[in-house]
Amino acid sequence: MFHKLMDDFRESTGTALRLTSLAAAVAVSLFITTGFLCAAAFVFVLERYGLMYACLAGAAVFFLTTLLAAACYAIRKRQVQRKPVEAAKEAKSALQTALSDPMIVAAGLQIVRSVGVSRLVPLLAVGGIALGVMANRRSAEAEPAE
Repeated sequence: MFHKLMDDFRESTGTALRLTSLAAAVAVSLFITTGFLCAAAFVFVLERYGLMYACLAGAAVFFLTTLLAAACYAIRKRQVQRKPVEAAKEAKSALQTALSDPMIVAAGLQIVRSVGVSRLVPLLAVGGIALGVMANRRSAEAEPAE
């Protein structure tokens, strides 16, 4: 069970990192493209209508870009607000499955009584690190060599 949780955590972290770097590259490219398009529109309007209209056209292009970015942000924010509800249901079901076994609950209570809560926190931290290392080693052994 813990191996599956660690694999899910590792997979979601890797996916988030890849998506974030891709989004950063897209944002930089969009910024450069927008700058060149604004410069081209400014020069075109400057030659045809004059300086004042060129400045107004540049402001209009940036205003439209801002509206587009705000709409994308609002849509993404709604998607993110819906996702934690689904993830919480999945996490709750995994926790319920683990805690539904009375032997696990009894063993956990016995350990807490014998060790004590104040000494149990550092032990749990070290155990979590060891579990992560073991899960990492198992997944590395399970992958076929290329």
